[in-house]
This record gives sequence, structure tokens and C-alpha cells, in this order.
Amino acid sequence: MLQGMIGKKIGMTQVFDENSILVVATMIQAGPCYVVSKKTDEKDGYQAVQLGFEELKPQRVTKPMSGVFKKAKTPPLRYLREFNANIDEYNAGDVVKADIFEQGEVLDVTGISKGKGFAGTMKRFNFAGQPDSHGGMAHRRPGSIGQASYPARVWKGFKMPGRMGGEKVTVRGLQVLELDPDNNIVIVKGSVPGPNGGTVILKRSTKGGKSLA
Repeated sequence: MLQGMIGKKIGMTQVFDENSILVVATMIQAGPCYVVSKKTDEKDGYQAVQLGFEELKPQRVTKPMSGVFKKAKTPPLRYLREFNANIDEYNAGDVVKADIFEQGEVLDVTGISKGKGFAGTMKRFNFAGQPDSHGGMAHRRPGSIGQASYPARVWKGFKMPGRMGGEKVTVRGLQVLELDPDNNIVIVKGSVPGPNGGTVILKRSTKGGKSLA
């Protein structure tokens, strides 16, 4: 069984569940993905299937990679990712679609969060800020960041202003509310990291979660 695939975030929507309760959801285009290669115990020391997603123009691919795609009998692809699977069930050139998932299944979705540029501590870490009245003049400043003569330095990893967003984020335990295999659409409960059109990785959850059943 293939443990996951590559997809693209379409956007957020709303879905009524079986109890007629409006639920916030995210639409994801899951595939179609192509099997580019297989990793075997004899050659690589582990078993996995390498999937490719989003077709490219041939002139946008390097010659070594064009040879890889030609050998696999697939079109040039932008994204490549390995997933655990029973390699006997797949061959190079096979097409993987959204029907590998089922309604009610629990997924972990990984994406790159929206970049927000340089941000202060109040926006970046939800600091409360300092007094706005009685002569206070450090309203949005973080305050003291260190000690006195010992250790006389700022601890590594201290929460301070800096670049916010643009990081790899995984949201676990998202239930599959609806599935449209014909159009490779998966609708999951809740939000998914990244902007609309951003690439995401869908994997069967390893932490478990509540099933819709």
C-alpha cells in the first residue's frame, strides 16, 4: 500500500457533515502522480516508490533528469518525492490518483507556510506587549532579552524579532470528508499550510486520529 502522494492546495471551502453541521475544509488536488522509480532492498537498502507531480516543458529539464524520465516513460515532472510502499504493486510509468485514499481516512498534510517577511515579537510569537499608558514608551518592544554579568549573553533560540513564515509545517490528523477520484480532489477537514496553489505532501497519519465512521 502506498503511504502518500504529492498534491496541490486548491483553497478552502465549507462542507456539511452527516449531522448537517457546517465544517471548515480544504480542497486538495491529489495527483495525478507518476511512478518515476522504485527503491529496493538489494540496491538501495530500503523499499520506496518515487513519485513525480506536475508536468514540465521538456526544455525546462536538465539532460540527466530527462534521461530519468525517458527511462521511466513519463513526462518531465517538477516535483519528486519518495513514499513507503509495497514496490511489487507498482512499476515505473504507472499513474497514481486520489483513489488510493478513502473517505473517513486520517491524513497528515505537509506544506510550506505563507511567508510574512520580517515581523516583531507581538506578531511572530503573540507577545502581549508593554503598557500603552502612564508614560510607557516601549509599547511593542520585546523587553529585556538577557541577564546581568552572568551569563552575559543572549541564550540561543530566544524569541526575538525575525523572519516569519516560509517554513515546513505538518498538520496531523486531518479527516478526509469527501473524495472525487475522477477529478483527483480530496477534501480534508480543517486548514492546510501554504497559499492556494502551493504544493503539499499527503501521507496516511502515523499518529492516528478520530475516524468519521
